[in-house]
Amino acid sequence: MIDDDSGFVTVLAKRVEAAGWQQRHLASAVPLEDLVAMKLNALLVDPAVLGEESWSYLERVCGMLPDLGVVVCTGGSTVAERVRGLRLGVDDWLGKPCHPEEALARIEAVTRRRRRAPFQVEAGPLVAGELEIRGDQFQAFVSGASLDLTRREFELLTLLAETGGQVLEREAIYQRVWGYAMAHGDRSVDVFIRKLRQKLAKRSPGWTYIHTHFGIGYRFDPEPAEGFRPRAAASQVFHTVDTAR
Repeated sequence: MIDDDSGFVTVLAKRVEAAGWQQRHLASAVPLEDLVAMKLNALLVDPAVLGEESWSYLERVCGMLPDLGVVVCTGGSTVAERVRGLRLGVDDWLGKPCHPEEALARIEAVTRRRRRAPFQVEAGPLVAGELEIRGDQFQAFVSGASLDLTRREFELLTLLAETGGQVLEREAIYQRVWGYAMAHGDRSVDVFIRKLRQKLAKRSPGWTYIHTHFGIGYRFDPEPAEGFRPRAAASQVFHTVDTAR
C-alpha cells in the first residue's frame, strides 16, 4: 500500500492480515526494482502521495509489471483522470472516502482474476488472420508492428481470441477481464471493444476480427473484407504456434 492516510491504512491493514495476507505500507513511491523484489500480488496506491510523478510512475508500474494487480484509491479524481488511469493499465479505481472492506474486495477481485487466468506463454503466440498475439510480451502484432495495446486491451483481446467462434456475453467478459460483476449501465466492455477495433483496423484494415451480437455480446472470428485477398502467410483460422518445434 502506497498511501499516507494513516486511519484508512491502519484499518485496511488489519482487514488484510485477518484475511491471511501479508502486507506492507509505504508512505512514498519506491523504485520498480524494489516492487519486483517484493513479489507482490497487488498494489494499492494513492497517486496524491506520488506528487507530480504520479502518472509516469503508474505508467512504468503497469508497463513493466504486467502480472501485478494495480488498484488506485484516491479522492477528488475526475472522470478524465480515472479513464486515463484505466487506459494506462490500472485494474481498478476507487474514490475516497472508501470503506476498507470494499477496498479489500476490489484487491481480492484483481488477484483472483490473475490467478484464474494466467497467460500460457510457453504455448507460443496465437495467430488469427494477420494478427499475432504474444503472451510473453503482453502485446499483439501485425507484420511485426505492435498494436500498442494497454494491458486491459490485451487481456480482452486474448480472452476473445481464445474462445474464438463463441459469443461471449458482456457480463461474462466483464467478470473475466475486470474480475467482478458488471454494474447496471456500465459500458466499459463496449468502450474497450471500440478501442480494440480501432487499433486492429489501423494495422490490419483488410480483416474484421470482432463481431457484435446486439443485446448479447461479442464474438471473435477473423474474416477478410469483401474483395480483399489475404497474403498467403496469413491464417484465416486462429491457432497457436508451437514454438517448441
